[in-house]
Amino acid sequence: CLEPSANMPWWKGPTLLGALNNLEVPKRPVDKPLRLPIQDVFKIGGIGTVPVGRVETGILRPGQVITIAPANLSTEVKSVEMHHTALEQATPGDNVGFNVKNIAVKDLKRGFVVGDSRVDPPQETEKFVAQVMIMNHPGEIHSNYTPVLDCHTSHIACKFEELLTKIDRRTGRATEEFPKMVKTGDSALVQIVPTKPMVVEPFTEYPPLGRFAVRDMRSTVAVGVVKSTTKKAPGKAGAAAAGKKKQ
Repeated sequence: CLEPSANMPWWKGPTLLGALNNLEVPKRPVDKPLRLPIQDVFKIGGIGTVPVGRVETGILRPGQVITIAPANLSTEVKSVEMHHTALEQATPGDNVGFNVKNIAVKDLKRGFVVGDSRVDPPQETEKFVAQVMIMNHPGEIHSNYTPVLDCHTSHIACKFEELLTKIDRRTGRATEEFPKMVKTGDSALVQIVPTKPMVVEPFTEYPPLGRFAVRDMRSTVAVGVVKSTTKKAPGKAGAAAAGKKKQ
């Protein structure tokens, strides 16, 4: 509807077109450091290794030196393409493929995260604290519960190491410290430890890398946001390696 209708004199608001024109375009987080979760990796003849993913924050440019976590690999971006068209830069929301130097396809996996080597590069997360809301679980959830977390493009089993605080969903205030269990309808702060190398970020800093779904029994049993993270110290054995040593 382009003009206000005489048949609706009671309507004092804008027309549909006017309402659409008044919508503000969401601001893309180009000013944040680069984060690009890898969705897939291809080997293309004559070009080489080409990871594919969506830029979530920051800008990806040819010639940029990047760090890929949790493998802690550094390399240079040779070229960036979207829909078979070379780009001078890729901004948040762009699904791109980019050619990297001297890295084999087998060294990269879905769920790895790309960042700028010079500006807050991504690191493997040793453990993190998250606010988790239990939506649909048939029983009780206790410490050491180990479901699969879907966070950005990663799909990794993670252990609920400790239930820290039960939270009132309406007020956001703590109602119980170190609860023995939580069930459907509860919200809680939980310390979570990935069973394999994984990259997550606090929701307040990198929202796309700070929210996750908890999967168990072929359904989504909970959702959560990352409140804080503890990064793995360089040179320290990864979670998977540490698990092997204990056996």
